[in-house]
Amino acid sequence: MSDEKLASIPTGLVNDNALVSAVRNTYMSFLERRDALGLSNPGTFENINREVSKDVFLTNFMFTGLRAEWNKPISNSPIFQLSHQLSMGAPGMSPYTFSALYGSSKVFLQGTMENDGSLAARSNYRWSDSLITKTNAQIQSSQSMLSIENDYSGRDFTASLKAMNPSIIEGGVKGIFIASYLQSVTSRLALGIEGVWQRVAMNSAPEAILSYGARYKGSDWIASLQMQSEGPQGSVVSSSYWRKLTDKVSVGTDLNLQFAPGLSGQGGLMGGGLQKEGSASAGAKYEFRASTFRAQVDSKGRLSCLLEKTILPAMRVTFAGEMDHLKQQAKVGVGVSVEAMSEDLMEQAEKGGVQAPAVPF
Repeated sequence: MSDEKLASIPTGLVNDNALVSAVRNTYMSFLERRDALGLSNPGTFENINREVSKDVFLTNFMFTGLRAEWNKPISNSPIFQLSHQLSMGAPGMSPYTFSALYGSSKVFLQGTMENDGSLAARSNYRWSDSLITKTNAQIQSSQSMLSIENDYSGRDFTASLKAMNPSIIEGGVKGIFIASYLQSVTSRLALGIEGVWQRVAMNSAPEAILSYGARYKGSDWIASLQMQSEGPQGSVVSSSYWRKLTDKVSVGTDLNLQFAPGLSGQGGLMGGGLQKEGSASAGAKYEFRASTFRAQVDSKGRLSCLLEKTILPAMRVTFAGEMDHLKQQAKVGVGVSVEAMSEDLMEQAEKGGVQAPAVPF
């Protein structure tokens, strides 16, 4: 009887309501204007300058000492791979590292174990085409770390929420919590904001940091600007510029400026002086038929370069070097990577019979 009463309620009472109609019409007009702009997803706030920091610059590629890596693909769909890595003379690198990787269209799993017993694990799970949860855990003899991140990618925006070492077992909340949002405003411009709240221990006061960012995309260049406000501790302004000169050559620059209140006896009056510090970096990336060369120089006198050369379809050699002119120091790295793929997998790859899934890396 109750269902019949609900069904008998005329929908016109809702549809003919002036307030509801005004809100609906405003929302539909907003969607139409939004579609007319042709906006695209700008990526995450964390990677607002990804072309410079993760593609041109050597930050994620540089190493020293000797390194040998042996990869054994087991399957292409789903992706399953084992890896052994040996290193020598590299500060901070374990002499031996074993890792396993698994990837499907919804799940990405990676585990790493070093010779001293340190463990690291990564897992990504795609709940839908828009929502991905990323988990990263590390267990070491000195310290452990856990981070959980959720990324929601809309048609023209990305929202992220990340927690690092969260805990409530000590009578309060501690850890590092990061929330960010990046929105495409026009087909070329994207604006974003990021907030960080952290408390190291319960006996220390919490700290909050706000960052603002902008990203502008031209026909063959991308510029980004970020400003981080740390309250009374000062602020940081960073900008980057990336340009694709040809199909094989791209360049990038990065400029960082730090402003902090001057302290008594350190070049400024108490509460009145302002300390300023800056650094600049420039890099280039050259892609050849069977090799990739990267070079970078910064205002601190460091010159770095890295060459990746594919000798055979299953073998790659990497040469890395860095010179610090101010400290009169030089570092060199040589690495060899071998991929031991079985004959069946090689035939599948050549024929294109098995397509690798879109793994949520």
